[in-house]
Amino acid sequence: MRITLCYSMQFADKAEDVRLTLGYLGHTAFTTKCNHKYLGLSDQEKEKLKLEEKYNHDAIREHGGLIKESDAILVINYDKHGIAGYIGGNVFLEMGLAHFLDKKIYLLNPIPKMPYYETEIIAMRPVVIGGDLEKILA
Repeated sequence: MRITLCYSMQFADKAEDVRLTLGYLGHTAFTTKCNHKYLGLSDQEKEKLKLEEKYNHDAIREHGGLIKESDAILVINYDKHGIAGYIGGNVFLEMGLAHFLDKKIYLLNPIPKMPYYETEIIAMRPVVIGGDLEKILA
């Protein structure tokens, strides 16, 4: 299965690990094309780079193209800002695109308890895999 990974850039290192594991499991997984630029950076450095990538390299539209060409997305939603299974605005946008395009949506961890987002995420009917990448079926 072709899977686009959707995640906060603070999780760039973890996304690379997930991409490699999915490849080992027989899937083809895609991180954002600029993911390599974030590896090993501090959170502060990543924030600065995120804005540059979105403004100067149209990163949002580029990642949307990957979603369009994939069979599914996997949301890598680790804890962030004190929220278990955090999903930020950009990832929420990507989930909406995947839903609109009728792509399968997987969440690595449970749906976060976030006002306004939680109901909308539930409505997209994601499959929560509880950290087990082998639950993604071809």
